[in-house]
Amino acid sequence: MTATRHLFRFGVHTGRSTSLAAWQETARRAEGLGYSILTVADHFGDQLSYAPALLAAALATTTLRIGTLVLDNDFRHPALVAADAATLDLLSEGRFELGLGAGWMAEDYAWSGIPFDPPKVRVDRLIESVTIIKGLLAGQPVTLSGLHYTVADLPGYSGTVQRPHPPLLIGAGGRRMLTLAAREADIVSILPQALPRGGVALAELTAARIGEKAAFVRQTAAGRAASPEVHILLQALALTADWRAHADEIGRRWHLSADEVRDSPTVLLGTLEELAETLLARREHFGISYISIRESDMEGFAPVVARLAGT
Repeated sequence: MTATRHLFRFGVHTGRSTSLAAWQETARRAEGLGYSILTVADHFGDQLSYAPALLAAALATTTLRIGTLVLDNDFRHPALVAADAATLDLLSEGRFELGLGAGWMAEDYAWSGIPFDPPKVRVDRLIESVTIIKGLLAGQPVTLSGLHYTVADLPGYSGTVQRPHPPLLIGAGGRRMLTLAAREADIVSILPQALPRGGVALAELTAARIGEKAAFVRQTAAGRAASPEVHILLQALALTADWRAHADEIGRRWHLSADEVRDSPTVLLGTLEELAETLLARREHFGISYISIRESDMEGFAPVVARLAGT
């Protein structure tokens, strides 16, 4: 594997708006502030549907990439996901990134009536989906007779702009998901492991656990031509001279110490100088170069983006 040191890039993660004008203004602001990509989540409830929202954002911008962070594989047949991905890639002129996951939020399943199968079943299903989706987006006809999906000579999409296919991100927390992501994805989003009954294990937000996962990804991807990009979605961010007050409050909710919170790669607390130094150190230690922040932090975090993006 080529030891790739990826350049920094930053994303804005959102999914709600009050109007087309407001949504497109959010996209333009993100682009103007130097963010690389705008992503949306995939949950039921009061949020925008990913495909029309991302297309509207792409049509309002010129360089901003768009993506899903991440689609729940259980909500759609992979043939439909591939169709949406190919369309978004074409109509955004090659700015789309497809993020996939096996699902974790039990409320989505309870609200919709979709069965919340055991983790092994959901991961097995995602593995088959990845094979189908990557083949279709590479323009190949796909035949697969699996436990969960059967497709027979399903035509692929030859018109995608990005070849061999739009970049694939897989969100992964457990060993099987990390293995899949390291072998198949262009981008690995490191997550806490999903719990069998829904939710995530907050104890896995520590630097030690994320470090173990990042090392496992590097080792598992060793046979590939280039190393995948490593992504983190920040769960807490504050520009502050008093990091401990923020860390204490977060730690009470996460049942972690203030020092564990401060050191977690999912948390960024400190002055502008400290935030930049921390991100540089985390890229060196964990390989994390792609960082997403919530829309509410977009303006305040912009000086860090201006300093580090593309370096």
